[in-house]
Amino acid sequence: MKQIRMLLLLTVVLFALVALPRGITNATSAGGCQTQSSQQPPPTIASAVDREISGVEKLILEVAEAMPEDKYNFSPESLNIPGSDYKGVRTFAVQVKHVAASNYFIWSPLTGEKLPEGLKDGNGPPNVNTKADIIKFLKESFALGHKAAAALTTENMLQAPEHSKSTRLHLASFGVVHAFDHYGQLVEYLRMNGIAPPASRLQSE
Repeated sequence: MKQIRMLLLLTVVLFALVALPRGITNATSAGGCQTQSSQQPPPTIASAVDREISGVEKLILEVAEAMPEDKYNFSPESLNIPGSDYKGVRTFAVQVKHVAASNYFIWSPLTGEKLPEGLKDGNGPPNVNTKADIIKFLKESFALGHKAAAALTTENMLQAPEHSKSTRLHLASFGVVHAFDHYGQLVEYLRMNGIAPPASRLQSE
């Protein structure tokens, strides 16, 4: 009887030792509760595009916040760099407004929403000119982008929306590409004013 008890005890201990590493691994990978696969839904075309929109949105909002308001009217033309050709380039404020305005022009066909009042060209509404108003305009344009991404499906992504020759997928992704293009320019505007972009600060810490 004593031998049977000892055998059962050894079996339980061995089982626990074998199961422990697996339990630790699962707990670590799932935040101590669930496995990663049970936490995240399977990816879709909409979620993949939405993630890209969120990424560039974060970067551009950070640089827009990082530039002091008294520098919003800065453009490289004011530096008078010998040999440069910055005459007539957009100010920092208009660069940010251009991203927001373009977001509306690119993504509104996917949602069917009307353009904001006063939005007639790529430079944005003329009455949006304070830092707070420009950032608000920018945030609202990216909110439209998230709606556009959510409307994408495997069935409609290669269809062209009304009044457009481009596919829905192209429009949704081109908004991201265009925003990244101007993010690079906004970063240079910051650095010309001695300001490190927030994303670069994190990497250097």
